[in-house]
Amino acid sequence: MNKHRIEATTLGDLLLKAADRHPDRDAMVFPESRWTYAELTERAYARARSLIAMGVKPGDNVGLLMPNCMVYVELLLGCVLTGAVAVPINARFKAHEMGYVIENADLVALFTTDMISEYADFAQVLDAAFPDLKDQDAAAQLTLTGAPKLKSIVMYGDSRPAGFMTFDAFDALSTGATDQQVDANRVMITLSDPCIMMYTSGTTANPKGCPLTHENLVRSGINMNRERYFMTPDDRFWDPLPIFHMSFILPLMACFDAGAALLSMTHFEAGAAIKMMVDEKATIAFPAFPTIMTAIIDHPDFKTADLSQVHRLNNVAPPDTMRLFQDAFPQAVQTAAFGLTEVSGVVSFGHPDDPEQTRLEGCGRPFPGTEVSIVDFETREPLPPGERGEIRIRGYCVFPGYYKDPEKTAACFEDGWFCTGDLCSVDEDGFIYFHGRLKDMLKVGGENVAAVEIESYLSNHPAVKLAQVVGVPDPRLQEVAAAFIELKDGATATEQEIIDFCKGKIASFKVPRYVRFVTEWPMSSTKVQKFKLRDDFVAEQASAE
Repeated sequence: MNKHRIEATTLGDLLLKAADRHPDRDAMVFPESRWTYAELTERAYARARSLIAMGVKPGDNVGLLMPNCMVYVELLLGCVLTGAVAVPINARFKAHEMGYVIENADLVALFTTDMISEYADFAQVLDAAFPDLKDQDAAAQLTLTGAPKLKSIVMYGDSRPAGFMTFDAFDALSTGATDQQVDANRVMITLSDPCIMMYTSGTTANPKGCPLTHENLVRSGINMNRERYFMTPDDRFWDPLPIFHMSFILPLMACFDAGAALLSMTHFEAGAAIKMMVDEKATIAFPAFPTIMTAIIDHPDFKTADLSQVHRLNNVAPPDTMRLFQDAFPQAVQTAAFGLTEVSGVVSFGHPDDPEQTRLEGCGRPFPGTEVSIVDFETREPLPPGERGEIRIRGYCVFPGYYKDPEKTAACFEDGWFCTGDLCSVDEDGFIYFHGRLKDMLKVGGENVAAVEIESYLSNHPAVKLAQVVGVPDPRLQEVAAAFIELKDGATATEQEIIDFCKGKIASFKVPRYVRFVTEWPMSSTKVQKFKLRDDFVAEQASAE
């Protein structure tokens, strides 16, 4: 039998199979609560019954606007069991972005919470997005000017603002439908049906809806487990990333496939994260992004914490930063990944048996069933191994196209390939190497420079906690590098010291011409919004003239 053969299934059936095999094992763990696979399945069915009784039909889009919490997972799974499409919404969106996504996604229902998260007071954001919400009398039959298809907003928590349905009222609806009705919907779901619709971060324009099918997601999750992570039911996978990000959704399905436990938290705080990993005996850590990983290893509790059971670590960062992270977890095998929302989150992870240098510098080989091609940005001709160009992807993982936007969809496909806009190379052994976003390239006096190259070097400075580089206007060279630096706690540095650190060590056209120190980053879900750094710099220069 072909070892790469994947048994096709839907996300709902993936959960049910895990519950059949491992009913009493932890499925989902938060610091304050935990559900076994049997309990999670029972809760998901209860949410599905309420959705059906509410009038949600297969194919309807249901919004989820919450910080990470157990009920968020239950609602997401309840949606997919009924054949509805779960739409996790970026909790960092402000009123304008929120209103756009809710209307653009054609949501029929929206679930939120009165838990004041690190992101926002969601009721206030929704009131600002829809001024007529407070004038609504029927919480279960809204008539909002800005979102004509939205009929219900359900508030999880103790409050009930005008126009919102209480969660208790929603929960009581579960007696108005049966598990048999849920199953009647579930068995009609096909692999090509949309399962979850993610919205891109919207760092440069309005967010774009990316519907992902059951096959897109489940095959990617199974590949993540069986081809790269090799989890067993004894594994405990710590992942603090937001549920509205693919870096949570994909590990969730990988854990379901293995019968492993997924450990998460409502608010990321480094000390609490370290405690959870120790107390829950995490075997896999998935911080993924430098802002999270750096906060962990810089926390005073890290040096004394017993994290010896962590045998696998995932991060995505420049090579020099990856080395620092690997040194902090010497007992663990660290790997990276490459992907984006439109291709189901990830198309490659490093393999634990790959050479260490390859794991720290590269992103592994593509999953079975996925092809990649590197082409010249201008001629669109395929490039030989080792040459840098735009990476294109095709295979089961590629999404069907942007929601209600055939023009953008057509613009990003080329002869059956999805064009990512990422600068990559592939070596003779098939390993993918990421060199930056095409839009994250600087043009310094005619020289192409990837911002990630400069960021990687700056991470070697002993005072630098995190560096982000953007291109800013220059009258002579078109644009030059500006480095935004967050210093380590207690560390000091000057603009000139940072510049001198680079001089003679990297090409002169790569040396930052400007350095700005920051204590707080403008963020999307997990990424620094570089366009805001650039805008702030340009505004600063204009005011100085």
